[in-house]
Amino acid sequence: MAAVSAAEQQAPPLGRGAAAALVFGSSAAVLVIELVALRLLAPYLGLTLEMSTTVIGVALTAIATGSWLGGRAADVVAPQRALGPLLLLSGALVVLILPAVRWTGEIARGGDVGGVLLMAALTLFAPAALLSAVTPMVTKLRLTNLSETGTVVGRLSGIGTAGAIAGTVATGFVFVSAVPSSVIMLTLGVLLVVAGGLLSVRLRGWRPVAASVAVALVGGLATLWGPNPCEVETTYHCASVVSDPERSTGRVLVLDTLRHSYVDLADPTYLDFDYVQAIASAADVRWPEGEPLSAFHMGGGALTLPRYLDAVRPGTRSVVAEIDAGVLEIAADQLGLQADGAIVTRTQDARLGLAAEATDSRDLVVADAFSGVAVPWHLATREIVREAQRVLVDDGVYAANVIDHPPMGFARAQAATVASVFDHVALATSPATLAGDSGGNVVLIASDTELDTEAIQAVIDRRGTGYDVLSTGQVEDFAGDAAILTDDFAPVDQLLTPYPTL
Repeated sequence: MAAVSAAEQQAPPLGRGAAAALVFGSSAAVLVIELVALRLLAPYLGLTLEMSTTVIGVALTAIATGSWLGGRAADVVAPQRALGPLLLLSGALVVLILPAVRWTGEIARGGDVGGVLLMAALTLFAPAALLSAVTPMVTKLRLTNLSETGTVVGRLSGIGTAGAIAGTVATGFVFVSAVPSSVIMLTLGVLLVVAGGLLSVRLRGWRPVAASVAVALVGGLATLWGPNPCEVETTYHCASVVSDPERSTGRVLVLDTLRHSYVDLADPTYLDFDYVQAIASAADVRWPEGEPLSAFHMGGGALTLPRYLDAVRPGTRSVVAEIDAGVLEIAADQLGLQADGAIVTRTQDARLGLAAEATDSRDLVVADAFSGVAVPWHLATREIVREAQRVLVDDGVYAANVIDHPPMGFARAQAATVASVFDHVALATSPATLAGDSGGNVVLIASDTELDTEAIQAVIDRRGTGYDVLSTGQVEDFAGDAAILTDDFAPVDQLLTPYPTL
């Protein structure tokens, strides 16, 4: 890098307001990129703690690298000449993140997800590092008097932190709920290109602008023509509704990487997913056919089970706690949910909703909530199982659905956790899952009143799912020495095997 010329050393420093705006805006942009990147990856990788940790780690590495190299560069290159190109190039690269992740994700869908994660890391790292180089560049421009070094560095550091906070809050509370991720990313990229272009033109002329604008245009066109895995982007999920080619009225709700729910628009008694049939079978055995129930559902999806209960047990009252309002909107707009009062939906965290329920008020509590491929950790602990026990009547039933693959660490821990609260626990899953040959759904059925596992098995057999039902003693054997999950210690994502192991 060339040394700074005498003329450039004597150039007037950046104005205080402009300096603050550059530091605030670039720091905010880095956090916007980081949060939106998590949403872009979810349709291909699911949303797990490990994936979130990877994205956060890449972002922090980029911030550290950009700050370090930006500071070194500021000592040998005139900062006032570098700031415009930094913003220009970072904006162009931000626009490229979206098509890069989506094209790579479509190629890798159903296969090795490592390529998706690598592409995301590369595309996130570069613009985040460039934006992080802005602060040391601006700091060098504002340091005109060594006696004010602490004041200048401290003020700009505080402004940068405030920008990062603003970017985080605005993305989490405003941007994501208002517009799709693609719009957020493209808008941010365009704003950076425009800001960098104006700064560059003022300081260096048009020549350095053209290349970055061309890259941004290519990225924008690739985004418009590229694949989009989302039909609807909710606050928490990339969602789509897929028709069943073998059943004209069948619809599948897909959230990120998972087929979450299946409903038949014309026949609410038709249950396609095996695990839903297992839960329905437990209810059918426990209570005489047609007897209305009072049920609480943690997690909504397409409301398959509440609709089934309403159809086969007229008068049943189901309350559904679903944190994602967008999922409930899809159920109403595309999946035929009728607002007739039998099913009450609440946009709330399921744990908070359960805690607000009266003691001995529900016959059935169903836990079927997922964040990506994992059950949210606070919905998997002994404390929330005790809450369910409190809410249930004496012969009430708690049913929980989990998904895991060999070695089934999370499923075993969840079985141990439920068994530590309820006197009687049954487990329903496929023989291959029990044998450790494959993964899939594991349904835990619990009560303080003895469960008729033979009758549940008979009903499941009539439905043709192929599930086997284990009794309490067999469930304890399945759990083995697995740890009981508590609010103080619930490493759900670490215990979970979210994908089949090769």
